[in-house]
Amino acid sequence: MTADTPLYNTQDRSPAPGSELPASLNPYGYQSLTDVLALATAKYADLPAFTSVGRTISYRELNEKSDQFAAYLQSDTGLNPGDRIAIQLPNVIQYPVVLFGAIKAGLIVVNTNPLYTPKELEHQFNDAEVKALVVFANMAHNVEKILSKTQIKHVIITEIADFHTPVKRVLVNSVVKYVKKMVPAYHLPSALSLNEALAKGKGKSVTPVVSQSDQIAVLQYTGGTTGIAKGAMLTHANLLSNMCQLSSRLESILEERSETYIAPLPLYHIYAFLIHGLTLLERGAHSILIPNPRDLPGFVKELKKWPFTGFVGLNTLFVGLCNNADFKTLDFSTLKLTCSGGMPLTHAAADEWKKVTGCQVVEGYGLTETSPVVSFNPIGKERIGTIGLPVSNTDIKIQDLNGNALPQGESGMLCVRGPQVMKGYWNREKATKEVMTDDSFLITGDIAMQHPDGYLQIVDRAKDMIIVSGFNVYPTEVEDCLSSHPDILESAAIGVSDEKTGEAVKAFIVLKAGASEPSNKVLKAYCKENLAAYKVPKYFEIKEELPKTNVGKVLRRALREEEVTS
Repeated sequence: MTADTPLYNTQDRSPAPGSELPASLNPYGYQSLTDVLALATAKYADLPAFTSVGRTISYRELNEKSDQFAAYLQSDTGLNPGDRIAIQLPNVIQYPVVLFGAIKAGLIVVNTNPLYTPKELEHQFNDAEVKALVVFANMAHNVEKILSKTQIKHVIITEIADFHTPVKRVLVNSVVKYVKKMVPAYHLPSALSLNEALAKGKGKSVTPVVSQSDQIAVLQYTGGTTGIAKGAMLTHANLLSNMCQLSSRLESILEERSETYIAPLPLYHIYAFLIHGLTLLERGAHSILIPNPRDLPGFVKELKKWPFTGFVGLNTLFVGLCNNADFKTLDFSTLKLTCSGGMPLTHAAADEWKKVTGCQVVEGYGLTETSPVVSFNPIGKERIGTIGLPVSNTDIKIQDLNGNALPQGESGMLCVRGPQVMKGYWNREKATKEVMTDDSFLITGDIAMQHPDGYLQIVDRAKDMIIVSGFNVYPTEVEDCLSSHPDILESAAIGVSDEKTGEAVKAFIVLKAGASEPSNKVLKAYCKENLAAYKVPKYFEIKEELPKTNVGKVLRRALREEEVTS
């Protein structure tokens, strides 16, 4: 196996997950996430750190405002180090202020999806025993419905333009609330505005909290689409290790002080959190936060303002943008890196992105439980269809369902060991043991194979595998084939019951604008040219759109549920 540096541990003995930040990854002697901001502020004080909705915050101001929020938390709330604070914000500059303020106060951050239903909020807040919440005003009405059922004592609310000048703040917030009617009415009389909280903390000193690297920094919830959401305990060591691992892989292309990266994926998602909130921050980069990337016209309008050097996205976003006429007219002359993760990248999407932008998509792979990066394609040596090489200090093994190691070139369960692997699931010892081996490997749930040169390829999720007459069919392979059809925008494949073969493949298809609907016969013939007969879908269904998560992952589970109820 090829990697940047010697493996994390080639013996059966290894440190407890989440406990150790290897010295080889830590030239600056980081102990906690606050050290990253402290060093970045010292080096890049007056450079822009984040921009959103027309407001830019510098590294200096980010540090100062996060100090104010930390001082408020310490002096006015009674919260203690280790208590949990939920952050329920979209991509606005308030997010990094609150994040680093909470970490400075020694609190554990619980990243919360703003689109959660009241039921989902209630579960997460109670599971994590959240005591404080920072929420976007647009979602506060859902908090009102469940607040009395939680342990939350402090609610801080922020509106989209709260960090703008007074006149612009009132104007923009009023338009959003009263003209666009995007803020449903809510009643939270004891809540405080974020600006009020910062005012309370201004002028007060922050009591330093010495966070050890093995202490939990973030509870990142996962598994909500497949069962009860569990909180992955990500320590300071986990996140710092992964920041350094990714930074090392991108070292040849990331220049200090000069990068401008587009951030359409939400910072509360671990993928964007690690890249924009830590890795790019450490390099003095400028991240352009996009609060609502689904508004493609607004998104493209924002892109026109910036000579961006990097773009962080995923397959569905690449497809949507490349089918937008205005996007194709943008100037991509400064774009040198496009990162893909979060879901498999199809050849068709990668080819179209390269055709439109002139920039190759570089794919990586990770999970919430690995902070998240496990592997990433080396810059200049990218191989589309693979997830690249493991990042430094990372062991991988591929095994069968009985835990036996498989020879190179065979597909099996991917297992990962390294300093980025989580400490475990919050208050779920049994669930932790189910995914962690005795020698500290995480069982990912993904089927993968390793090529002779060390490059890894994800075949599919084990739970999504379709078995046709005893043969394994991986939906990603079928979807990749269909997505290369000139009339198909995107697709998803699932298994449905079949009397003769046990399961059969059914494909759901979204057509490109203006495309005529192809017959089942035509689609089957196209698939037969590229797939073995047993992999060819038996059924096809045209849909207006595919069900997706808030970050754009296609929900095959939702399609399976539709089949059951139809």
